[in-house]
Amino acid sequence: MIVVVAGAAGSGKTTLGRELARALRLPLLDLDTITNPLLDGLGAVSDPDSAEPLHWNDAKLRPTMRPARYAALRAVLADQRDSGVGAVLVAPFTAELRGGAEWDALVEAAGVVPKVVWLHADAATLAARRAERGAERDTHIVDPSTDTPPAIEHLSIEAALSTSQQLAAVQRALGLGRTIQASAPIFDQVFAAGLFDLDGTLIDSTPAVNRSWAQLAREYGLEGDLLAAGHGQPAAQVLAAIFPPEQVAGALARIIEIEADEVADVIALPGAAEALAALGDDAKAIVTSGTRLIAANRIAAAGLVRPAVVVTFDDVTKGKPDPEPFLLGRTRLGMDSQPCVVFEDAPAGLAAARAAGCWTVGIAGTHEAHELDADLVIDGLFQLRLEPVAEGGFRLVPASLG
Repeated sequence: MIVVVAGAAGSGKTTLGRELARALRLPLLDLDTITNPLLDGLGAVSDPDSAEPLHWNDAKLRPTMRPARYAALRAVLADQRDSGVGAVLVAPFTAELRGGAEWDALVEAAGVVPKVVWLHADAATLAARRAERGAERDTHIVDPSTDTPPAIEHLSIEAALSTSQQLAAVQRALGLGRTIQASAPIFDQVFAAGLFDLDGTLIDSTPAVNRSWAQLAREYGLEGDLLAAGHGQPAAQVLAAIFPPEQVAGALARIIEIEADEVADVIALPGAAEALAALGDDAKAIVTSGTRLIAANRIAAAGLVRPAVVVTFDDVTKGKPDPEPFLLGRTRLGMDSQPCVVFEDAPAGLAAARAAGCWTVGIAGTHEAHELDADLVIDGLFQLRLEPVAEGGFRLVPASLG
C-alpha cells in the first residue's frame, strides 16, 4: 500500500504521516527528511542578480530544486516498490495533486495509484503554525490555494482535528482497523435492539462541530477549545461549565443556530448505513445529545435513512452521562427489559449506556481507545455485521469473519 499525505507547510502532514506509518507498519518517506540535510549542507546558492546568496528554497531556484527533490523522493519510493514494500509519503505534492505529468510520474514510481490524504487549513492557521515552529525554509514557501481541493481522488482531512481523529478517519477510509477479538463475550449475546449515538458513531460531523464552536468562541471573545472536556454531552451542559449563568441561554440559542446551519461536509461513516439497514424500525433508535433540529439536519446531510425513533436533547431533562436518553430510547422501542446494545464514541455516552443497563460498543476516533470503557472497542461500524437470529433479535459478528 502506498499512501500520500499531502498539504501545505504547517498543515501537520509529517505528524499524521508518522502516526499513519506506525499504524500501518510501513516506512515513512518524508520529502524534507530525504532532501533537506543535503541541501542545507550545501549552503546558500550564489546568484549574480542578488546581493546576497539565495536559500535553496528561494522562488528563483525552485524551477531547478523542486523537480530534483521530488525525483529523489520518487527514486526512494521506487526502491521500496522493487523490494515489495509499501510506504507512507509526506510532502506538499502541490503539482502532483493537480494531476498531469507530475502525478503520472509519482504513480509510475509507486507501481500503483497511491491513496491520497489531503490536509487542509485556512491561511491564518497555517501562518500561525509556521510562525510557532520558526523554520527558515518556511520563509521561502509559496502556498497553494487553501480553498482549492486536489483534482485527483483524495480523502480530505481538516488540519484542525487532533492527530488521533485524523488517523481514525484515514483508517476508516482505508477500511482498516484494530483486530477484533471474536471471543469477546458480547459476540455470544442476542440483542433485541441497537441504540446508536449520532455524531462520531453514525456520521462524521467533527469538522462542522469544531467550526461551529470556534465561531461561538470568537463571537464571545473566548480562547481555547470549548469542547475539550465536553464531547458527547449536551451543549447546555458544556456551556453551563464555561459561561456565567446569565449568558448560558443566549449562547445555547446561538450554538444551536450555528450548528444547525453548519452541515456542508457532514458525511456518513463507513458501515453506518449498513448497520441501520440491518435492523427494523422496531429494533433501532438514534440517541443523540444534539437538538431535534441539529439531528434532523445532520442525518439528512449524511444521506442516512432516519429511523422511526430518534431521541434528542429536546426529549429529556438530563443528558448524557445520565442514563435518561438511552432509557427513553428503550421505552420508545418497547424494549425496557430486553437486552440492548449501544454504539457510542464518547465516554459520557458509554457511561450513560451502562447506567441504562445496555451492552456497549465503543467507537474510537473522537477519543482514544483507552478512554472508552466498553464491552468492545472498534474503529468503526464497518468492522461489525449485525446478523438476524432465527428466533428473533440479532447478534454482532466481526466483519472479518464474513
